[in-house]
Amino acid sequence: MKAALIRLGIRGFNPKLKKASERLDGLRSPEGEPIPPNTLAELRRDMARRRLVGDQIRQIEDARLERLTQAPSDGPHAMVRLLARVIGVGVETADMLVQEVLSRSMRDRRAVARYSGLTGSPDESGRKRREKGLTRSGNARVRRGMIQLAWRFLRFQKDSVLAQWFRSRTENARGARKTMIVALARKLLIALWRLVREGVVPDGVVLRPAS
Repeated sequence: MKAALIRLGIRGFNPKLKKASERLDGLRSPEGEPIPPNTLAELRRDMARRRLVGDQIRQIEDARLERLTQAPSDGPHAMVRLLARVIGVGVETADMLVQEVLSRSMRDRRAVARYSGLTGSPDESGRKRREKGLTRSGNARVRRGMIQLAWRFLRFQKDSVLAQWFRSRTENARGARKTMIVALARKLLIALWRLVREGVVPDGVVLRPAS
């Protein structure tokens, strides 16, 4: 929506405002021309879709919080509440991790890493062994969520042992951050798995007070 307005020379307009759709008629280009009818109709449709998606997201979040409130001690719900105490982990991320991987019966930490797709994909030929990147056989949703969480973890848990480990590996290594963030995501997932399974809080990780 912003790009469509910028093409007309209109800047500084926030389409997220509640009355943004009503203000479209009053917008003018630098030449004093109104928004063309087709572009105006397209913007209104985009704003309607954005409101619809926003309402659906709020309904999902409200339903999730209601389930957690009604049965806070239920197995998966207790895991979600515990994960959400980790500063930097939101309820949505915690719920996704519990439903997708942490509530499953995993043999060991290697099985957790393999299921999430956060392990390498080696290419062996004779005596040569090369990494071809991440394996594609794991859970893509968990993999994407954990990599995003790993970046967020570095911001909110700077004093944790895991964050210090990442900084020590990337401080003097140019171009290593993208590779090492995957390794951090793997270590973090295993640490969270141990937290919900054994109650072991990762070293240096700060938790919110229990509600």
